[in-house]
Amino acid sequence: MTTPLLFQPLRLRGVELPNRVVISPMCQYSATDGMANDWHFAHLARFALGGAGIVFTEATAVQREGRITHGDLGIWSDAHVEPLRRIAAFLKSQGSVPAMQLGHAGRKASMQRPWHGNGPLDSADHDRGERPWTVLAPSAIAMDEGWLVPQEMRLEDIEELRHSFREAARRALEAGFEVIELHGAHGYLLHEFLSPLSNTRSDAYGGSFDNRVRLALELAADLRAAWPADKPLFFRVSSVDGVEGGWTIEDTVVLARRLKSLGVDVMDCSSGGLLGSATAARVKRFPGFQVPYAAQVRREAAMPAMAVGLILDGRQAETVLAAGEADLIAVGREALNDPNWALHAREALDADPEYTAWPVQTGWWLDKRCKSLAKP
Repeated sequence: MTTPLLFQPLRLRGVELPNRVVISPMCQYSATDGMANDWHFAHLARFALGGAGIVFTEATAVQREGRITHGDLGIWSDAHVEPLRRIAAFLKSQGSVPAMQLGHAGRKASMQRPWHGNGPLDSADHDRGERPWTVLAPSAIAMDEGWLVPQEMRLEDIEELRHSFREAARRALEAGFEVIELHGAHGYLLHEFLSPLSNTRSDAYGGSFDNRVRLALELAADLRAAWPADKPLFFRVSSVDGVEGGWTIEDTVVLARRLKSLGVDVMDCSSGGLLGSATAARVKRFPGFQVPYAAQVRREAAMPAMAVGLILDGRQAETVLAAGEADLIAVGREALNDPNWALHAREALDADPEYTAWPVQTGWWLDKRCKSLAKP
């Protein structure tokens, strides 16, 4: 029997992925001063037990002021390494590739945890001890009415940011991660530089397309130099702003070509988030709604692409891969609903009739149960 594409291995540089299922970065807003804890371990470990090929941490802040909320995971100091190492080691022990997304929230920093309102910090947050901090962005333009007005980044701030990303990559490697991703999507700092709607600078980092992509390219080059040559580098992009006058899919294709020339291995094709929610709130949503972005990048930039966004089950994922629309399939909230998404996809595609892909501690029992149910 031919193995479905979804469960065929893929080699990226010196790292072999056991399958094409990727767990997207999903913020948990549950860290204290950026430190990973037992919640993060349990949250990520279940996806490795569930058979995913790559498991990403949530967006991990390279600077303290780059957190979205007070509860964000961080890697701005060496003290963050040890609890992350424990997570990476377990993911690897279960056959998954541990991956880390590195980011900075920009003007969407210093906000509420979602269950407290998902907006600017207010008096109730202050009473909980969560006070606002100064936020930085390419331009002094608030995300929306009532939000903090950011300080426009100086050239010195940009250089410090580049140093922070390089140091974050060093720490990610020390912690045992095998893939890193540069977060350039969802209205956070790098996306703010890319979009003409949030970047009105008049220096080398603003104005023309070439200037607006400059920081993304610099950071990609920095990370490629800091990250081992045998380990992959991803870039997450909001393929479109979905707002008139904003970033377009054509812009994304040009950026992808340039990133590829710098050694970026995969474009992770999301969308939206510049205004409002971090998820694609301004783009009409339906199953597989972002797949065409990955397909266009893959076709026109000739580089591997990852599809994400309402990919609901294994059959849908296999169809995307078989059509040549993506090389990897990322799942987020579907995996929250079913941490065994990858294993159930194998079952749906008739790729594991005897539960051999499951951890032996559970697969043995499930195979026995299945055979007993089949008896007359």
